Amino acid sequence: RCTRGEVSLVISDLHLNDSGRYRCEVIDGLEDESAVVELELRGVVFPYQPAGGRYQLNFGAAQHACEEQDAALANFEQLFSAWEEGLDWCNAGWLADGTVQYPITQSREPCGGLGLAPGLRSYGLRHRHLHLYDAFCFSSSLRGKVYFLQHPHKLNFTEAVKACKEDRAEIARVGQLYAAWKFLGLDRCDAGWLADGSLRYPIIKPRPNCGPDEPGVRSFGFPAEHHRHGVYCYRAR
Repeated sequence: RCTRGEVSLVISDLHLNDSGRYRCEVIDGLEDESAVVELELRGVVFPYQPAGGRYQLNFGAAQHACEEQDAALANFEQLFSAWEEGLDWCNAGWLADGTVQYPITQSREPCGGLGLAPGLRSYGLRHRHLHLYDAFCFSSSLRGKVYFLQHPHKLNFTEAVKACKEDRAEIARVGQLYAAWKFLGLDRCDAGWLADGSLRYPIIKPRPNCGPDEPGVRSFGFPAEHHRHGVYCYRAR
């Protein structure tokens, strides 16, 4: 405490699901004051579906899938912010509260109909064990570096994992690639393996032969593991 009425609250070792309201109570002799602090982590929301295709995940599997990609299930506020920034995805996905929703910026017939205004489409609370959907994951800032490995040859998936290890790194996860694209401006028009067996690449400045006209992380899905491509590695600080 520096002067009367001033106090600092320090929260260390934050996790992706630590967003929320924190009540701080200060007791000084007979005086008792409290305040509410809103903690909002800066991050990026991305839709995720496993190698088996869309609508394969119950709630627990969706949680695990996001954690495997160095992320956590997004909450409503995080998905809403992503929608405000332009996220448009016509597949429903689990959120952290057990609801299933999806963001639409351009109304169209297969995505709720032309008569509905843009926004978050909601299926409400669904059965956490029986119902299957995709997931919306949330990843925050990186504690390391994501990079496209310069290698003389294209690599199959097993070789890609080994090549990153030989470079004193590990093969990057999907959440790490999204965070590097969002916060560090990673822009590379070369598709590379990621840890889940998917093939993706990040684009900040759209250009010919590098996908659509909007910035984003492009995906080629999950090719056969014997196919040969580049690889994105992650090296912790």
